[in-house]
Amino acid sequence: MNATAKLRARTNTAARTANLPLYYRTLSGIIAAHVEAGRLVKTGDFLDRVGGSDLKDGQKSWFGRHVAKAYRAANGGDSVRVWSQHRTTGKWIHVLVYGAIDPALYAGLRTYKATQHLLADMYARCA
Repeated sequence: MNATAKLRARTNTAARTANLPLYYRTLSGIIAAHVEAGRLVKTGDFLDRVGGSDLKDGQKSWFGRHVAKAYRAANGGDSVRVWSQHRTTGKWIHVLVYGAIDPALYAGLRTYKATQHLLADMYARCA
C-alpha cells in the first residue's frame, strides 16, 4: 500500500468516528473550503446574494436544475459536488457548486421563469 492509500485509509477511518458535520466536511475536502471562502457558491447562496431569498424551497430547487442544465450545455458535464446540510430538513445532501461568477448561474436566472425578475432588477441597479 503506497503512502497516498495509507493516508486516505487513515482519513476515512477518522472521518467515520467523527461527528456528522466533520464527517461530511472531510468527505468534501478542499471543495468545502472553497465554498466557505466564497470561491465556489451553492445556487441557494447565489439566490440570496441577488435578492431571491424570498423564493420558496421548491423554486430554489428548480432554479438549481436550470443552472445545472445550463452548465452541462456549456461544459459537457456536471459541476463539482459538495456535501451540504439542507436548509429546512437538516439532512446531508450532495449539491452542485459553481464559480462565483459562473455564466450558468445567470443563464439559470434567465431561463427559469420564477427568477427572471431578479435578472431585471440586477440590470436596473447597474444602469
